[in-house]
Amino acid sequence: MTGKITALDLAAGELSEPTKAYFAKCEEKLGLVPNVLKAYAFDDKKLRAFTDMYNDLMLGESGLSKLEREMIAVAVSSINHCYYCLTAHGAAVRQLSGDPLLGEMMVMNFRAADLSPKQTAMLEFAVKLTEEPARIVEADRAALRQAGFSDRDIWDIASTAAFFNMSNRVAAAIDMRPNDEYHAMAR
Repeated sequence: MTGKITALDLAAGELSEPTKAYFAKCEEKLGLVPNVLKAYAFDDKKLRAFTDMYNDLMLGESGLSKLEREMIAVAVSSINHCYYCLTAHGAAVRQLSGDPLLGEMMVMNFRAADLSPKQTAMLEFAVKLTEEPARIVEADRAALRQAGFSDRDIWDIASTAAFFNMSNRVAAAIDMRPNDEYHAMAR
């Protein structure tokens, strides 16, 4: 599969002007257009829906820091063994934290990392939601509140975990490959 972004043969569609501008912004800020965006480029409407949700969850207003949201992405992706997301979001954890070791520990096993009790509670909830969503009960939400999270924060934790569960499954189904550049970032 060398050189391919996914195992599917989907021709890139016509990109809207806002999407072209978004890709240019990615090039400017990241030095690349993430392959996940290129994978969705066969359908501008699907790409915009994906990026709108991603940007809202990961960059929008939240009581969770950008690093904490990336940590959720990595913890969920670790459970799901998502090569794309572990590579891309592991790099984001390294960059945002300034700590390459934290990025590696998060990818392998977040429980090995030196996290605050609040971060641990957040990630334990995200993992339970990933592995056993039907077993989430009020005690799980109460534990998050006790750790210092608001109800809005709980919504954001759940929404971020759910988004990455969906993304992980799409990435697995189509054998999505990360950009090579991610492997060397913030090491």
